[in-house]
Amino acid sequence: MNLDSRAHFINREVSWLLFNERVAFEATRADNPLFERLRFLAICASNLDEFFMVRVAGLKDQLKLGVGRPDNKTGMTAAQQLAEVANRGHAHVSQLYRLWSKQLLPSLRKEGIEFVGPDQLTQAQRAYVEEYYHHHVFPVLTPLAVDASHPFPLLANRSLNIAVLLEPIAVRLPHESPLFAVVQVPSVLPRYLELPTSGRKRVFVLLEAVIEMFIDTLFPGHTVLEHACFRITRNADITVDEESAEDLLEEIEREVKKRNRGAAVRLEVHSSMSPELVETLRDWLELEPEDIYSIDGPLDLTFLMRFSAMPEYAHLRFSPILPQVPPDFIGENGLFEAIAKRDILLFHPYESFDPVVHFIHLAASDPQVLAIKQTLYRVSGNSPIVLALARAAENGKQVTVLVELKARFDEENNIVWAKKLEEAGCHVIYGLVGLKTHSKIALVVRREGERIVRYVHLSTGNYNDNTARLYTDLGMFTAREEFGEDASLFFNHLTGFADPPAWRRIATAPHGLKDAFLKLIRREIDHARSGRPARIIAKMNALTDKDLILALFEASSAGVEIDLLVRGICCLRPGIPGVSDRIRVSSIVGRFLEHSRIYYFLNGGEEEFYLASADWMTRNMVSRVEILFPVLQDNLKQRLKHILEVQLQDNVNRWVLAANGQYEKVEPKPGEPKVASQMQFYLEARGAADETAKAIAESMIPRTPPRLLP
Repeated sequence: MNLDSRAHFINREVSWLLFNERVAFEATRADNPLFERLRFLAICASNLDEFFMVRVAGLKDQLKLGVGRPDNKTGMTAAQQLAEVANRGHAHVSQLYRLWSKQLLPSLRKEGIEFVGPDQLTQAQRAYVEEYYHHHVFPVLTPLAVDASHPFPLLANRSLNIAVLLEPIAVRLPHESPLFAVVQVPSVLPRYLELPTSGRKRVFVLLEAVIEMFIDTLFPGHTVLEHACFRITRNADITVDEESAEDLLEEIEREVKKRNRGAAVRLEVHSSMSPELVETLRDWLELEPEDIYSIDGPLDLTFLMRFSAMPEYAHLRFSPILPQVPPDFIGENGLFEAIAKRDILLFHPYESFDPVVHFIHLAASDPQVLAIKQTLYRVSGNSPIVLALARAAENGKQVTVLVELKARFDEENNIVWAKKLEEAGCHVIYGLVGLKTHSKIALVVRREGERIVRYVHLSTGNYNDNTARLYTDLGMFTAREEFGEDASLFFNHLTGFADPPAWRRIATAPHGLKDAFLKLIRREIDHARSGRPARIIAKMNALTDKDLILALFEASSAGVEIDLLVRGICCLRPGIPGVSDRIRVSSIVGRFLEHSRIYYFLNGGEEEFYLASADWMTRNMVSRVEILFPVLQDNLKQRLKHILEVQLQDNVNRWVLAANGQYEKVEPKPGEPKVASQMQFYLEARGAADETAKAIAESMIPRTPPRLLP
């Protein structure tokens, strides 16, 4: 059978929209707290923004340039993919707004929270809004006329605006068209205003409604004929000619500033907007009819992210979890001493990220530490790790930091940190030309007596203390000599002109990682054909690479049992007889964003486990610097196996991909206990920490708890 058939694949863009539908489902679940449901809706809206700014924009660019290259898996052209995106996208947006109006708004009212329009205000509330408008809103507004001397303004990407049709109070001649103007809803002001009420009920009105109530004050001498909100999404991908750029940092700074001026790719309009006004905007923005999204509700639901974080509504959110101290650090007198004894696995957010922060802080002040080298892809806004690296340089350490300036939508933040690190005396590099450095690795070189010891941290996730509380990721500390040697060679490769070295333990992209994965898959194929046990379990964020998918098809055909835990995009179609009938694809969507990458190979009974910064996506294999590293310690292997097994048993947050390309929600069978893997991992982490602390307390050896932060 021909494995490389279009019918065996799912289009990437379609798969992404299916993923966002799974996120939207979390907003429908009555067993999720109300404000968490609002947050999931906001996440869906934010995801859609990025999808249009990057993926749809890319397809439109292909169409504009006349690039006829079809999707190499499904054979769909750019035009066909855009048509499918429009068809599914409109249905998805309608689904989100039905969810808002039919489920979430009524649920908010039951909690005494209401969003109201101008016609629902009491006389006292209207007076309050009028005073707020004149004192706080009116001074910030700038009406923009559009006529022969005022071209259509270049409105910022994702800004919320009000389109206004006007006519002079003086009689307009029959042949004259109404005047057109735009009022931008200022992002510097809160998106919603709380109104005074009697009793315990809380009432809110959106800022755009406040402006529309008094829109005539901006146009004295004119009558407002029509006003309605609209929002433009623009192409926000940046393209940098790194070969020709004299200063990559300056070039990316320039490109980021252009992001708000990219070509329009989507226009959202309030459903009250007249067809004539919609057509006027569409013409000015050079969009197709399918690019117009008419919405019966508030445009830009991302405001619900901030709204759902109001502190007084903690009872309407998930109960907070306290990340636990990893058991291997409990009772240890020093972090380096603990790592020197054994490899240590951290499972975030169930276990604290503080040891990682402390690793860099401790190295910055330890007189025995000679050098620190680290990659930074995404960091928090006030990153304690970056501050520690700067302090290390000021303390005379040799500090090398690779800051990835091209981390999408984090470019500005990373530019700021790169400059601060350079000012502190760090040696800052921006990676390899044409590649994004997506690997997550930190190396500390320490003198211990007559020896030089290298301590290494490797991870599936970013060095971001904020997302470490929201994303599930795995990190490993090790002082093994072979890992230290590989880490040194890795940084030398990035900072110098050396060819990729011969690694002792790791594998890297873009040279060798895909081959390493293909070799591991083919080894399972050989085991299966020889009658030995053969199984693959791979957990990742996305699966798009055609070569790897075809290798999995071959493995399934050879008898290898394959379980894939793919959170988001999956272009592999499982369950096809003779092709993928031994492949099962699951997706877990829950409270935390599943971000870890775990790769398991049964290897005829000699089990092997790997962690990686890379998904099985073509971009990870050919256009990014990635690291795959083995987990060698037996107890850590067993822990990773347990994580995979529990996730495959999840019947609360797991979906299964069917052969028809649709996802089906897994539900507990009658009498079957619920298995919510994320909550189970937290309870296990808490129990393990308690048991370790108790065992130490009961021993005769006096111990002190670790100081995780300096």
